[in-house]
Amino acid sequence: MIPFLHLGPLLVPTFGLMIAAAMLAAYYVMRADMARRGLAAKDTSTAEMFVAVPALCGIVGAKLYHALETPRELLADPLGQLFSRYGLAWFGGLIAGLGAFVWLARRFKIPLLEIFDAGSAATAVGYGVGRIGCLLSGDGDYGRPTSLPWGMSFPNGLVPTTERVHPTPIYELIAALAIAWILWRLGSRQLRAREERGGSAGAAGSVFAAYLILTGVARFLVEFIRINPRSFFGVLTNAQAASLLCVAAGAALWWRVKT
Repeated sequence: MIPFLHLGPLLVPTFGLMIAAAMLAAYYVMRADMARRGLAAKDTSTAEMFVAVPALCGIVGAKLYHALETPRELLADPLGQLFSRYGLAWFGGLIAGLGAFVWLARRFKIPLLEIFDAGSAATAVGYGVGRIGCLLSGDGDYGRPTSLPWGMSFPNGLVPTTERVHPTPIYELIAALAIAWILWRLGSRQLRAREERGGSAGAAGSVFAAYLILTGVARFLVEFIRINPRSFFGVLTNAQAASLLCVAAGAALWWRVKT
């Protein structure tokens, strides 16, 4: 793996490069979705704001959540934990990103569920691309040892291992792109139903509800082969508990918009 690129005197983290790539990919999807929904024209900077601000807030939120997950280590070395080159928590990023979305929606006076629907596929794409940064840096997001032919080792990673392990970032990339495709199709059906007959089929919030459910299920399942510690009842990881909350929230929202 290649945690850093050496460009002359510069040391460029590959994780940071993939985060930038994720933001760019999410921007193009977000811009297209906002345009087809009539929320913002493609030649405006609105989509840029709805990608850049939540993404940056999500990184900060993910870092803080990860640090707060291990309070003993945080108290022992607060600066080291907060400013280390690795250690991000997906649920913290989701909370902070959603908070930024709410703030921007109010600022631009866009209905909240409409903008959540427009950003769902983009968020899935961005998450998947960003996970490749975890793969390149070998930051410990890989899975358990495996004998499968596509197992990988990370001897030069930030969290090195010489064992062949599940490349879970690749699994998550595949799942995220599949989810993005499903969400885009759901959005098309939602808009078509709205144009043809209206009603619950075209109700705002259904795409976002599907995002919460699908993403929560995907993350819940991949955690079974991750190396994260089981902290809930000795069975579930923190991410799995958060995933269950996402699925429950998505199911509740789906029920609400469909009734």
